[in-house]
Amino acid sequence: MSEIQIDTAFDSGNIEVLSVAGATAKLAIRKDHLSDFAQWFHFRVAAKAGQECELKITNLNASAYPGGWPDYTACVSEDREYWARAETSFDGGEDNGTLTIRYTPASDIAWFAYFAPYSMERHHTLVADCAASEGVSYRGLGHSLDGQPIDCLSFGEGDKVVWLYARQHPGETQAEWWMEGALECLTDPADPVAMKLRRLCSFHVVPNCNPDGSRRGHLRTNAAGVNLNREWASPSAEKSPEVLAIRNAMDATGVDFAMDIHGDEAIPAVFLAGYEGIPSWSEQLQAGFDRYKAILDRRTPDFQTRLGYDVAAPGKANLSMSTNQLAERFGCTSMTLEMPYKDTVDMPDPEQGWSPERCKLLGRECMAALLEWLENAG
Repeated sequence: MSEIQIDTAFDSGNIEVLSVAGATAKLAIRKDHLSDFAQWFHFRVAAKAGQECELKITNLNASAYPGGWPDYTACVSEDREYWARAETSFDGGEDNGTLTIRYTPASDIAWFAYFAPYSMERHHTLVADCAASEGVSYRGLGHSLDGQPIDCLSFGEGDKVVWLYARQHPGETQAEWWMEGALECLTDPADPVAMKLRRLCSFHVVPNCNPDGSRRGHLRTNAAGVNLNREWASPSAEKSPEVLAIRNAMDATGVDFAMDIHGDEAIPAVFLAGYEGIPSWSEQLQAGFDRYKAILDRRTPDFQTRLGYDVAAPGKANLSMSTNQLAERFGCTSMTLEMPYKDTVDMPDPEQGWSPERCKLLGRECMAALLEWLENAG
């Protein structure tokens, strides 16, 4: 007789139960709809308080990013507010790659996830709270394939047009935790950084570019199985209406500065990626990105420049990715911010690893860095 019950029938739930024997479960991650991407998991375990559970997620050598599993620890919560890390190990030779999570709940129920989930319900609360703030206007840029709104918050009276957008890849929930921190800063009428930024800039913020993938429990794609961050060169109403709506809105406002917020499975660090390989690259254009990166590196020990992605060769940038497309399209400073699923190598936290709390603090630091970047433009 099994001693645990596993469920996923909720917002962003994802796991397949292969077998349960006593307090041990053999599991597998469900692929994104119409896609081969599989990495995000989120499930609930009902078990007897004080009974150790053993949860084995199998076939991970066939996941989207197998390099994400060594040294990774799973997120766990019993109240869905505070997310800690559970005892976790990875064996690449067991059942084509198995992540084993061991956890003894203090109560009769616990939630496990690849990273702390950011629910659509919380998203709507964030949007409502910001829209009710002084000087903030709301508009829906369009709708997703499942009919969900593409929410955009606008505020500020300055000449510099700033776009912040997150969760093109829905399983990268770090991105919307970052957004919550950034928006709490920017909409605070008493925050001096926000006061100055609102005078200098006109902000347009899309906290969640991919609500369908978010609700469906996808890692990387929308309802059509499309990776939105490969659609920016030629988005379509049929496959990527989310990108089409956002890019059309950007065309209407122009863009001076843009940040696309993400999470990275394998690299245990926070880092930025730029647009070095675009056709119109110049030293002057590159200087804007390099200067922002240097400011952020100085401001917070949670950011670093040692680890990151390889730089594209001249003229070889992928213009279907938003950062490259926007830099080429508008001649703006554009960047991708990446946060880890794993703990950071430079600032480890054995209890929580990289956490929602640190995502939010980083959002605030990125806004303070933006102000410094603007004030010292030269």
